[in-house]
Amino acid sequence: MRRVLLWAIALCICVNVEARSVVKTFKVEDGNYRVTAVLGSKKSAGDTWVRAESRRLCFENIHTKKGEFKTITFTVNKRSPYINEKMRIKLKEREKDYENWDDMLTIDFCGDNPQVKDVQIEKIDDAVTMFLCGNSTVTDQNKEPWASWGQMIPRWFDDKVCVANFAESGERTTSFISSNRWAAVMERAKKGDYILIEFGHNDEKDKGPGSGAWYNFTYNLKRMIDEARQKECQVVLVTPTARRMFKDGKNQNTHGDYPAAAKAVAERENVPIIDLTTMSTILYETMGEEGSKRLLVHYPANTFPNQEKALADNTHFNTFGAYEIAKCIVEGLKQLALPITNHIVGEWQGFIPSQPDDWQKWSWPMSEFEQLKPDGN
Repeated sequence: MRRVLLWAIALCICVNVEARSVVKTFKVEDGNYRVTAVLGSKKSAGDTWVRAESRRLCFENIHTKKGEFKTITFTVNKRSPYINEKMRIKLKEREKDYENWDDMLTIDFCGDNPQVKDVQIEKIDDAVTMFLCGNSTVTDQNKEPWASWGQMIPRWFDDKVCVANFAESGERTTSFISSNRWAAVMERAKKGDYILIEFGHNDEKDKGPGSGAWYNFTYNLKRMIDEARQKECQVVLVTPTARRMFKDGKNQNTHGDYPAAAKAVAERENVPIIDLTTMSTILYETMGEEGSKRLLVHYPANTFPNQEKALADNTHFNTFGAYEIAKCIVEGLKQLALPITNHIVGEWQGFIPSQPDDWQKWSWPMSEFEQLKPDGN
């Protein structure tokens, strides 16, 4: 295969609330791209975070001394709503201006003092693609302070793995299929790829014939597994993340039978499963009733520019919470001993939900704020 390198066709520099940002964009077709960037400057020291598309975390806070240069490589999935000549993903209105769905590949070099000397990209077909299917707890949240584990997990894999996050806020298994998101995954999936599936938050609110954990939900999971196996892909089911709801010092299960239903499907179909419900519950209880607010979108009014009202959301994560939940997923994959874990980056040190990171040491280069909460709950 002929290897083609592409250079940035547009460059803009913008100043964010708390961070500078150097954005490079590439007009390219859909697919996986390996990005090679040289960070550093002859004139200044640098502290550079690297994010792609809708705030997908690729690298965090890379320090370069004055005159020092560091070369990094990572992969980014570029996609559009187009599936084939007859089908497109049925995007929600609020999605239509997301960078995930435009015709550009966007790389954001940000932080206190981002320094980038050169960027090259190369379309590839040798990476394992990790497709993500799910709802607001999984999707690439477009604006602050909202975040999800799916946009943090690229941080922990090398350039032989490319994360393609097709999750969207408010989705259920039924709507994920009917909006053609599942069809888009199946159109792109190839032998050896991974498909992680987390639903339940919104399925549990279905009413009417076929609703409930033991019919439509399990049927749809079985359908996804069957179709993924036809593509010779590895499915990993994920039980829904816990909501924060404390009583007498314990976080309550709000998901009813849905975690158990997902586990039953996994056992019956002999597919691996990550018990994220339990892992996130342990995380919440370790941090405590008040401390666990640090994982979620709980902020008094005027924490962010143009934020007139307080935010108190017990479902949707902030960037620190999303980072911790992504670590739960990586640790879950490690415990399952799946081959994709051979591509976890060297600085990974493991994660125990009962020993979370210190939220006071977390930093994140801020981008545009949005008061509107994601769909779903």
